[in-house]
Amino acid sequence: MKEIIERICLIEKELKKRKKQNVLLTYNTGELVHKKQLEFHKCPKKNRWVFGGNRSGKTECGAVESIYLARGIHPYRKNKDNVFGWVVSLSTQVQRDVAQAKILSYLNPSWIEDVTMLSGRKDNLKNGVIDQIKIKNVFGGTSTIGFKSCDQGREKFQGSSLDFVWFDEEPPEDIYFECKMRVLDKKGDIFGTMTPLKGLTFIYDEIYLNNGRSKEVWYEFMEWGDNPFLDKYEIEELTASLPQDQLEARRYGKFRAQSGLVYTEFDENVNVIDPFDVPIEWQDTLSIDPGLNNPLSCHWYAVDYDDNVYVIAEHFEAGKDVKYHSDKIKEICNRLNWKRDKNGRVQALIDSAGNQRTLAGMKSVKELFYDYDILANPKVNKDMFSGIQVVKQYLSGKGNHPKLYIFKNCVNLIKELKSYRWGDGDSPKKVDDHALDELRYYLMTKPSSTPIKKEKSIIEKDKERRIRKIINERKR
Repeated sequence: MKEIIERICLIEKELKKRKKQNVLLTYNTGELVHKKQLEFHKCPKKNRWVFGGNRSGKTECGAVESIYLARGIHPYRKNKDNVFGWVVSLSTQVQRDVAQAKILSYLNPSWIEDVTMLSGRKDNLKNGVIDQIKIKNVFGGTSTIGFKSCDQGREKFQGSSLDFVWFDEEPPEDIYFECKMRVLDKKGDIFGTMTPLKGLTFIYDEIYLNNGRSKEVWYEFMEWGDNPFLDKYEIEELTASLPQDQLEARRYGKFRAQSGLVYTEFDENVNVIDPFDVPIEWQDTLSIDPGLNNPLSCHWYAVDYDDNVYVIAEHFEAGKDVKYHSDKIKEICNRLNWKRDKNGRVQALIDSAGNQRTLAGMKSVKELFYDYDILANPKVNKDMFSGIQVVKQYLSGKGNHPKLYIFKNCVNLIKELKSYRWGDGDSPKKVDDHALDELRYYLMTKPSSTPIKKEKSIIEKDKERRIRKIINERKR
């Protein structure tokens, strides 16, 4: 028995030794798991970003992802040998103290084949500045992690062909686009981890707003509350120590506009939800902001029995005539099995400008839509300031229960909510607001009372119960 106990003790000692040497094995494998870190690693997109506050756990994402790829041990991606990637920091000092230190903390020394130093000694890596680390790949090859700093200038980022680039904090715009060229021929990955302290920079447009509408762009926000390794008391102390104007960025990783966003209440993680089959009883009406050369914006609105509003579909296009838009609107109505009046017409709200005659003929936009079975009602409340307040109320709701939910497929409305800013005076900038205009028309015009409930069948009740369960889970 004594011999067995001694052997068990030796095994436990060896396991502790191996665990200490290979910190990567402990990453998100214990009782506490950082769920948003795992979402980052699982995401298959090629341009991924974490916008996180200080100490939210964002830097670990970049460091671990780099080692996963270099070692050929990524748990959620196809692995390969001889991987070449860059870790890009703002300066060599920041590289040494942050990204490089984090890489070394997860990198088992036995995996290192060779190191090239910019300054310092190989036997004291943490106090020197590393140029490149050669890492043993599990497939038998050798991978390279090179370290770059933005203060070197764009020219130092030319020439190489890369499998990945990790930006630790936001790079200058010219370096970002140069690095995009470096991963092009290998169809490589770009990922970034940053605290958005510089306001609405090009990353805000390129990634958060996704102005290029790239299908490969993905991001998530990461705050102190997402990090299970931070004590709640510590979070409260950190929150109390920061001025209000810095809290949004340093705790929540949120972008802050110098002139101010109009809809600060909009939270993409709360107000935007996955599409689901909306019961016919919830269908309300369409709202249209007409445009021919400018985009025409049309959304489909539904209201549940608790007066929650759902924006469930979108048509948004410029440079087309009324017939084209009418055909598209009816096509979406058919797909949604949307209600029509007794004459088979689709009812909609429309900007009162729809009453005006067009330059091409004697009919108004409203009358043209009527010719194509779109019954457009121009009697809408266009008071901008009252409308903005109503939208804000629906976005925030009461407590943690918003009254406005938008399906993910309504990409243009979501983009406008994220980018709508106040101008120099007390009015918003009249730029990219077509979807927001017709959202205001709808919310200002709809009755505030809930729809009249009618007795539902057992099947309808069960369907509604299941839908509410899905929605409530997403709210949490």
